[in-house]
Amino acid sequence: MTGGGAGDWVLGVDSGGSGLRVALAPAADPSSSLGAASGEPVRTGGSGVEAAHLLAQLLPTARELLRRAGVAAPVAAAVGAAGMATLGDELRAVLPGALSHELGVRQVALAADAVTAYAGALGQHPGAVVAAGTGMIATGTDLASWRRADGWGHLLGDCGSGAWIGRAGLEAALRAHDGRARGSPALLARLEDVFGPAPDLPGLLYPRTDRPAVLASFAPEVARCADDPVAARILHDAAEHIADTAAAVCPPASAGGCRVALTGGLFAMGDPLLVPLRDALARELPHARPVSAAGDPLAGSLTVAAALAGGTLRLPRDPRLLVLTTTLTSQTGTGDR
Repeated sequence: MTGGGAGDWVLGVDSGGSGLRVALAPAADPSSSLGAASGEPVRTGGSGVEAAHLLAQLLPTARELLRRAGVAAPVAAAVGAAGMATLGDELRAVLPGALSHELGVRQVALAADAVTAYAGALGQHPGAVVAAGTGMIATGTDLASWRRADGWGHLLGDCGSGAWIGRAGLEAALRAHDGRARGSPALLARLEDVFGPAPDLPGLLYPRTDRPAVLASFAPEVARCADDPVAARILHDAAEHIADTAAAVCPPASAGGCRVALTGGLFAMGDPLLVPLRDALARELPHARPVSAAGDPLAGSLTVAAALAGGTLRLPRDPRLLVLTTTLTSQTGTGDR
């Protein structure tokens, strides 16, 4: 994806359950980027995702990247954030003005992380993308409108996600600790190796503000126990949930079938999840055309920002999923680096 004038640079942001990543790239070549990351997830409060906490991490990092690149200001920025669709009112109200004032950004795209995951995986082509890490959401588009499924968070959904698998694995471990049916001694042993004595787990987990990430941290342990029948059933059920969600967002099939891509850290678990997932997708979407994701959500943020800068953005606008803002002034704050 190319866009923007010669010498123009764009900023991409990916805010997810595991932290915040930032990249700066030439608009004409988004793949040639400078990047940095924070391992602290952006907080969610009573008013939704906290804009102040996101900006506290983003602005120093962006200024350092601009300094390293010798760039005065990015012409466009795209922020993909977990929770943007359902908890993003504060972000939509605050971020465009703050990025204009502090960094001199002229055009801003605010997107659900599912949209930037889509752009990273399939670019600006129709199809469906499942983005799965700590959480899980699927999006599909025919370039006229978006379809979305799940992404409801670890209490109400994200079925098949890292947090879902981790929570199911910890529940099976505690069942074994209690002597209840459907427990897994293998998972109990992993719980105690990772977190300590099982009775201490609620005290370690419930006070945490990053509970989804803590739950998701146990998902790889479930995969390591894939020979255990209880763990294998958890992974099988996760695969079924992921396939169901993908099927819900596929646009009407073209002659070549709906292109479906998987993206996100969850799929790094490998065969323990991917083998049952391939079987589930074949049953749920027999006419789909699985394709490899071209890039990750951060690459998708840069793709959106570059297309915005070049006036070539074809992905559909949506009041919750993809909002574009053009600022009239962009010079204040850019010298304070």
